[in-house]
Amino acid sequence: MFGTLLSWLSDRDSNSANDSFVICTANDVSKMPPEFSRAERFDGIFFLDLPGPAERESIWKMYISRFALGDNQERPNDTDWTGAEIRSCCRLAALLDVSLIEAAQNVVPVAKTASEAVERLRSWADGRCLSADKPGIYRRGPVQSEKRRRAIKIDPSNN
Repeated sequence: MFGTLLSWLSDRDSNSANDSFVICTANDVSKMPPEFSRAERFDGIFFLDLPGPAERESIWKMYISRFALGDNQERPNDTDWTGAEIRSCCRLAALLDVSLIEAAQNVVPVAKTASEAVERLRSWADGRCLSADKPGIYRRGPVQSEKRRRAIKIDPSNN
């Protein structure tokens, strides 16, 4: 199947009346054969990271409205939450008739359960992919769990 798709991607004529727009998705693009990433196969490979603060805010508003929850209630710490996790929190709050904070105690983000895989994908995408949410190349931000080391000057005259 890969061979057929690769041949079609290479041989298609994009100037014809039957133009095609191809979109492919992968949960782990680092496992794709390298033949797919050479020039002219795809116009771009985009990395879509977890939603940022603005995206999460929009997702909260949508699900708070959908589940008829109070707009003004306190929200849990949603750093590195996916849209599905925000939805789950809102759904649980509505089903259990509890606050979002209480419902969040039953949500374990994929960024925690699969943190190694998420970090591996972010590292792989750094400098290799286009950013899906802003113009240009995806650049990985500072890793939150990374601890900074203090620089200690050693005076050679003090033995």
